Amino acid sequence: MSEAHSEQLLNEVAALPALPGVYRYFDAQGQLLYVGKARNLKKRVSSYFQKNHDGTRIGHMVSRIVRLETTVVRSEAEALLLENNLIKTLNPRFNILFRDDKSYPYLKITGTRDAAKSAGRTTSASTLFPRMAYYRGAVDKRHSYYGPYPSAWAVKESIQLLQKVFKLRTCEDTVFANRTRPCLLYQIKRCSGPCADLIHQAEYLADVANAERFLRGETQAVLQTLESRMLEHADKLEFEQAAEIRNQMTALSRVLHQQTMETGTDQDVDILAVKVQGGRACVNLAMVRGGRHLGDRPYFPAHVDDASAIEELMAEGASATEAAATDPAERTALRVLEAFIAQHYIGAPMPPVLVTSHAVGKALLDALTAQTGQKVHAVHNPREHRRLWLEMAQKNAGIALARLLAEEGSQQARTRALAEALQLPDDELEALRIECFDISHTAGESTQASCVVFEGHKLQNSQYRRYKIEGITPGDDYAAMRQVLTRRYGRIAEALKAEQDGAALPAGTAVSVEGEPEAEAEAVSATEKDLPATGPRMPDIVLIDGGKGQVGVAREVFTQLGLDLACIVGVEKGEGRKVGLEELVFADGRAKVYLGHDSAALMLVAQIRDEAHRFAITGMRAQRAKVRTGGSQLEDIPGVGPKKRARLLQRFGGVRGVGAASVEDLATVEGISLELAEAIYRALH
Repeated sequence: MSEAHSEQLLNEVAALPALPGVYRYFDAQGQLLYVGKARNLKKRVSSYFQKNHDGTRIGHMVSRIVRLETTVVRSEAEALLLENNLIKTLNPRFNILFRDDKSYPYLKITGTRDAAKSAGRTTSASTLFPRMAYYRGAVDKRHSYYGPYPSAWAVKESIQLLQKVFKLRTCEDTVFANRTRPCLLYQIKRCSGPCADLIHQAEYLADVANAERFLRGETQAVLQTLESRMLEHADKLEFEQAAEIRNQMTALSRVLHQQTMETGTDQDVDILAVKVQGGRACVNLAMVRGGRHLGDRPYFPAHVDDASAIEELMAEGASATEAAATDPAERTALRVLEAFIAQHYIGAPMPPVLVTSHAVGKALLDALTAQTGQKVHAVHNPREHRRLWLEMAQKNAGIALARLLAEEGSQQARTRALAEALQLPDDELEALRIECFDISHTAGESTQASCVVFEGHKLQNSQYRRYKIEGITPGDDYAAMRQVLTRRYGRIAEALKAEQDGAALPAGTAVSVEGEPEAEAEAVSATEKDLPATGPRMPDIVLIDGGKGQVGVAREVFTQLGLDLACIVGVEKGEGRKVGLEELVFADGRAKVYLGHDSAALMLVAQIRDEAHRFAITGMRAQRAKVRTGGSQLEDIPGVGPKKRARLLQRFGGVRGVGAASVEDLATVEGISLELAEAIYRALH
């Protein structure tokens, strides 16, 4: 194996120290292949090049190694943490990798921490009458946050629960400050009406304090407090107030009775169960916070087979627990579980107790303890209510994995059916790439084109692009399609022509294509994004949402660019524009193809086309809203970022309000200096 590697690389391996550390392998294009850790760098890395791994996954990887990087650390625990930080940020090809999802949502109660500091002073509505809200993002020290929750649904369910029991407000501060009558939530007994002074501030703050204690799991203490308040009102013959608290206690007791997963012994626990089947794996994470089971969430790692095969052959990487597992599937499950724990808790809050389906290694727990600063316990083979939690998590992991395998099998069948319908080779369906285009506008306003990408049997939303269409007659869809195709494939055509003329691009040179990456909230300014570093590549199918007219435009563009017309496929509406009657139209003169309303190929075409339409229309609506509201006026002012813009819009109720404000009024907003206020005023006038 070592004969295939350069002398320089082998000398670097021979010179490695016998110390703990992390190593990284790269191929000729600079792509990161693998990240690993070792108690002894010299021994571990040398084993890759001294053993014969021909015909194995590890052999395939080792044959591609041309460069090595190492980092020496002080201990195995540090090596483990660094390894998983690098895996999470660099996405190596042969490691078990969990996708870095969005941050977890929290339940936020505003101003409660700020209230203690500002006691006795006039403060904002958030402090005088705190509100609760769904929140996802950076933490502000002035507010209290509870969670994290596994899903947005879990947060909203908790908010509804607190509305029923403690009647806290959920309205924005701007709405709260301008109401004179209570809203519908007061009428249905979900809010105590602080906006209309229907509750005293002290009583409202007492409800806030009880809600926070409930979220921390102090349910019995909350009931005792409420009971004491009820008796006090009764002693004073304030029977209406006493009845209100009695009803509150009844609602809380009913909620606690309905919470069958409630326990008084555990406060914060994560339950982790893993299932491996068919070369795929699922880790099911269930969360208990404040003694309440908040639900679960499945995670599906990539590269399970490759990474497991490599670790299987590298004996030094096996922990004592892993070595004791005789079933290869169980060893893979343990590796997946440990990889998830190490990667997931790098950026997520970690509870002190983990209940796991497999016994994780002590080195991992020690590393997490060192990272979090608190002792981390992992419980395997739990008892009582923890066993019920784990069994439920294991069942849900199995269900989620079975669903994934069924969906993937169905998607692969659809890809194969489309390849057969278009007479494409079916030996490399994993690499089949489809790019689909659609145009969207409202009577010619804010025209946007979308390009969505299908590859590897699934839609690749990280490769989606939007294009702002300008310089055309409003409403001219043909001109819009001509512009987007020219911008999309012009540079690729130039690069391909240069290669054909003998001026091949240097290895690792990327060919960029225009377009805006996916941004659901608002259309962003135009940027350029690179294709993979393997060089220019045309898609196998260019799918056009349209019939003969749109395909004719695509034919003209591809003819001018010197590209293959055979890859252009149009989706023409059927008779009466009914779904299932669509026909495929080709640019190279082939006859139309009707796939049939129940065709798996048509289902895939419809899925991709509908996604292109969705992506185009959301971008168009965001751009149209920006134009109509004038939001871009604030965005274009130097020094006004998203946070300052949000504060201005909240304070003055919109762009018009900001424009009507004086320099002095603008300067009263947090973060807006007098100089910046003058700049804003000049820009808006």
